[in-house]
Amino acid sequence: MRTGLHNLITDVPGVLVGHAADSQVRSGVTTLLFESAWIASVDVRGGAPGLRETETLAPENLVGRAHAIVLAGGSVFGLAAADGVCAGLSARGVGVRLRAGSPAIPIVPAAVLHDLGNGGDKDWGLAPPYRALGLTSLHSAATTFSLGSVGAGTGAMAGLLKGGIGSASLDLGNGLIVAALVAVNCVGSAVMPDGRTFWAWPFEIDAEFGGHGAPTGPIDVSEPVPQESRLRDLGRLQTGANTTLGVIACNATLANVECKRLAIMAQDGLARAIRPAHTPFDGDTVFAVAGGALELPASEARAAQIARLGSAAADCLSRAIARAVHGSAAGASSS
Repeated sequence: MRTGLHNLITDVPGVLVGHAADSQVRSGVTTLLFESAWIASVDVRGGAPGLRETETLAPENLVGRAHAIVLAGGSVFGLAAADGVCAGLSARGVGVRLRAGSPAIPIVPAAVLHDLGNGGDKDWGLAPPYRALGLTSLHSAATTFSLGSVGAGTGAMAGLLKGGIGSASLDLGNGLIVAALVAVNCVGSAVMPDGRTFWAWPFEIDAEFGGHGAPTGPIDVSEPVPQESRLRDLGRLQTGANTTLGVIACNATLANVECKRLAIMAQDGLARAIRPAHTPFDGDTVFAVAGGALELPASEARAAQIARLGSAAADCLSRAIARAVHGSAAGASSS
């Protein structure tokens, strides 16, 4: 197994990523920008999601595409970040036009995480910062970006550790690339009870999250929610207080329902990297997008290729989660 060039979601050609954050508020936004309206879908598993425009991506509905995807802190207030991205894209002429001369209408699904209790200054009155942060994140979109406590992951937590932004990619050969980006703000833990071994350790490539390897002894898994009493004291065992938000991208030509299958399979990667996952307290959501540059076989072999992509997507998401926590522990790092 080998990563793409940068081991980032931008290894998929046509994807750019931009961050923006407010250090006083201790929150931020991450925007994924696509070179055109990419086929997209979403799978929601957490019990307390905060979402925008996800029904637009449903297979039974008309559009099934996205020009950008926004991940943001700020809980419900963070959904306004997509307004900024929509305005910025429309000003560029990007979006659907229903009639000549009308404004372009960008399709920008979004998902938010709850970081309102992290000690930052949230006394914003009638002017939450997220619309402006969304616009800034759009303007900063590039092929390389930082991991760790940046963008939507600025105020995130992973259990009792810092969460953040992570990303990872896989080169499957013959030009096929699959990759993940994630904002980790989960109630569960990304590390085993020894405090150093990532649950995702079997999937690590080239010491990308520290190279700690396998646990050195038996792992006690008797506590369903690790450090439950401390999490309760911090107010994190509340509905909507946590989530993991992921985006899977590939350069294959996929239908909307095939993107949905990618998102569904990628959720397994979330569950392998975080314990517990998909709880009532989390809003775990995974988007999947396809750029369409590489044709897959239109035969029985196609289903096998979709399964291969989905398996790789799950591995990438597991690795991205560990890279997020590792990057935040080490300080935001540029990749």
